[in-house]
Amino acid sequence: MKKIDPKQLSERENYKFLIGSIIPRPIAFITSVSEEGIVNAAPFSFFNIVSSNPPMISVSIQRKKGEKKDTARNIIEKEQFVVHIVDTENVEQVNETAANLPPNESEVAVAGMSLVKSEKIDVPGVREAKVRLECVLEKALELGGVDETAGCDLIIGKVVYYHIEETLYEDGRIDPEGLGPISRLAGNDYAKIGEQFTIKRPL
Repeated sequence: MKKIDPKQLSERENYKFLIGSIIPRPIAFITSVSEEGIVNAAPFSFFNIVSSNPPMISVSIQRKKGEKKDTARNIIEKEQFVVHIVDTENVEQVNETAANLPPNESEVAVAGMSLVKSEKIDVPGVREAKVRLECVLEKALELGGVDETAGCDLIIGKVVYYHIEETLYEDGRIDPEGLGPISRLAGNDYAKIGEQFTIKRPL
């Protein structure tokens, strides 16, 4: 096998190795609100479950030249955000929100999406998602980087309310084909759910 020391790679080369090998990755489409009341929306694929008791998720938001992204700054300041699951029906609109817009412009409007009021937090969700999770900030950690400058903001969020399209939820289970989640690969590539198979766990 080829042997590679990450310390011998540039930040960009490490990024490309990680996103090319750790696949597929779920995508968190996050809405947050700025101090000025602007609803920010952006997708992140460094995302997963942390705990089910209580329900918590994590998302790592990479910094740009050491500066926090709008989403990280908003979450840390307001301590609230909404995570949406990206699916086959909204992925193109979500992709539009990845554009670099000024902080005073909402990606939701640019993507032609519509906002919906949340139940337990002040941050609105996006109607076009089949699943959304209302979250409050549990912990924010500055990680990585060089020369004492953080490279990312690791956000741990506690889920305080679930929303799911009624037809997808039955007997406590979610229909994965009906949800049609999209995963992130590398570059401009995404993936749908492929062939599914079952393997029983050992006792």
